[in-house]
Amino acid sequence: MDQFESVYREQAPRLYRSLLLYTGDPEVGADAVAEAFAQALRRGPEIRSPERWVWKAAFNIAAGELAARKQTSLEPAPNATYEIPDTPIALSLVMGQLSPMQRAVVALHDYAGYTLRETAVIAGSTSSAVSVHLVRAHAKLRKLLEERDD
Repeated sequence: MDQFESVYREQAPRLYRSLLLYTGDPEVGADAVAEAFAQALRRGPEIRSPERWVWKAAFNIAAGELAARKQTSLEPAPNATYEIPDTPIALSLVMGQLSPMQRAVVALHDYAGYTLRETAVIAGSTSSAVSVHLVRAHAKLRKLLEERDD
């Protein structure tokens, strides 16, 4: 129990901000964090790496919610400047134009600081696929952000 409490205190805020960047929806992000930790508590000692498990579960939960909503384009959260103060608002506005996998890998790798391998594990992909998604996402983000500046 102490291990999960420690992971929650250390990871929940960063996980929430990453999920907000990924989903564009504060409610989905908060629900996914809460549900991931609730599931982790139910599983208890069978989880070998709680931090990694919670991140993967939260992203899977959020992806499932987005799929259930059949959400293809994200509207920025009206209070996004307050929710993710260290992420430029322009980035959060254009993230919705990326594919779900591109949003996930950008949030996990670029924002949360996971390695390619760790990002692949959390996203349920391979390191090489994550690398390709990152390259494409960065190119698209660069283009979209340049268009916004014009």
